[in-house]
Amino acid sequence: MTAQRPSTRDDVLDNISLYWLTNTAISSARLYWENQANLYLPAGVTIPAAVTAFPGESFVAPRSWAEKAYSKLIYFHQAEAGGHFAAWEQPDIFSREVRDAFRSLRGSI
Repeated sequence: MTAQRPSTRDDVLDNISLYWLTNTAISSARLYWENQANLYLPAGVTIPAAVTAFPGESFVAPRSWAEKAYSKLIYFHQAEAGGHFAAWEQPDIFSREVRDAFRSLRGSI
């Protein structure tokens, strides 16, 4: 298991600055506002999809949910660490998951 490094004051300020200076804070929050009731309902996505369930996420999707939501589920894994901001919190785990998830598609496009 990879230990999660505590966020520093600079980490938090970097993240806030990213949204503030690019004027994207409202648009990034819009998804949550518009989908308050339906955020976790299976979506019927028909393209190849991959799911990594991070244990610190607000909703940790079980495999059964992912299979209902994504008819072409090519990868499912429960990560050992990470949460809603997994790429920031656990960059090594996140990048490994992306590589593993789409490895089967290499050369098929």
